[in-house]
Amino acid sequence: MDVCVVGLGKLGLPLAVQFALKGHRVTGADIAPRVVRSVNQGVPPFPREEGLDESLKRVVAEGLLTATTDTTIAVAGAEAVVLVVPLVTAADGTPDFALLDAATDAVAAGLRRGTLVSYETTLPVGVTRGRWAPRLAAGSGLAAGADFALVFSPERVRTGRVFADLRRYPKLVGGLDAVSTRRGADFYRAVLDFDPRPDLPRPNGVWELASAEAAEFAKLAETTYRDVNIALANQFARYADRIGVDFAAVADACNSQPYSHLHRPGIAVGGHCIPVYPRLYLWNDPTATVVRAAREANLEMPGYAVGLLDGTLAGGVAGQGVLVLGASYRGGVKETAYSGVFPLVEALAAAGARPYVTDPLYGADELTALGLPPHAGEPVAAAVLQADHPEYRALGPEDLQGVRVLLDGRRCTDPARWEAPRVRRIVLGGA
Repeated sequence: MDVCVVGLGKLGLPLAVQFALKGHRVTGADIAPRVVRSVNQGVPPFPREEGLDESLKRVVAEGLLTATTDTTIAVAGAEAVVLVVPLVTAADGTPDFALLDAATDAVAAGLRRGTLVSYETTLPVGVTRGRWAPRLAAGSGLAAGADFALVFSPERVRTGRVFADLRRYPKLVGGLDAVSTRRGADFYRAVLDFDPRPDLPRPNGVWELASAEAAEFAKLAETTYRDVNIALANQFARYADRIGVDFAAVADACNSQPYSHLHRPGIAVGGHCIPVYPRLYLWNDPTATVVRAAREANLEMPGYAVGLLDGTLAGGVAGQGVLVLGASYRGGVKETAYSGVFPLVEALAAAGARPYVTDPLYGADELTALGLPPHAGEPVAAAVLQADHPEYRALGPEDLQGVRVLLDGRRCTDPARWEAPRVRRIVLGGA
């Protein structure tokens, strides 16, 4: 097939490479000339996606993947079009469709009769049918369902391990109608491979859902579940701090039977998915009190962590240098979307501390551009581990001049390394 992937970001580019690895001719479209140049040179425009470097180089060299900034022309030559363009939300949870609207208009201008269009960007329920179908029809002069197939098939992968996740998790597909669903399912069976999963109730592979709305709901439900579970774990951890119990041991005990799946507490919930998709669900269902309370509980964690540190450090954090370890929202990924680093720095400054930030993936100029104060080796009284980069696993007091307290917000450091005189390591929900 000739396939067009619109959006060559950290999910779209590996997806385009996967399609090309299956022997299909893929054109990737992106509005960023820098990204397009990099892809056409066979060089990933972002680091640390396992398997991407060699696979991208291979499919570009074989002529199976090219990139362009002209989405409309790319769509005009495609039998299937997959959109992986970002959707963000305002502070009140209102989705901002501007980027996806523009991408949809560009797709519509090149859309041909018989083409399959699949949206993989996570959406509120009803958007595929209520927004994209009429917009594509208006821009192309074609009828959705009758002249072109339209499906929603949510991405279910994690940056850093996209290729493995594409094989591991069933591909959910729900269409505008039964014909669209069947076309979408046939397409994904032709471009993906799946690992055997005896733990699933049916064979791993493409799973057809009854409608686009069902597929949209499935993605919001699975991600919102994680946010709610993390919030519960965070509240349990805060209670464990008050009573002097190690919550990690409690969670292990609870999860030893099959009906408990307690997640781990953490200093912040960041990234493009978990902080955002519950807001999209709330946009559909504003009466969901559990979802709203969980989101608020998770937003409180950076401030709570600073309070915990302030109560542990002799004399408090006021007037002290405090180093935040990790700008990324999670370890191994160079991405700061909704990262806990921002509320942590804000809370430290509000408490009177002098906050600094360091990250093995970011240079001082990059941190400054993000509005974060880079660390230039100044002595610090305390440190807060915010992102669990692998580089921090062997961290010890000797690596941080003057440090007296480490708050490990991800439980990734070795406790044995911190059994030093006059130095203390604390964790969320620790004894």
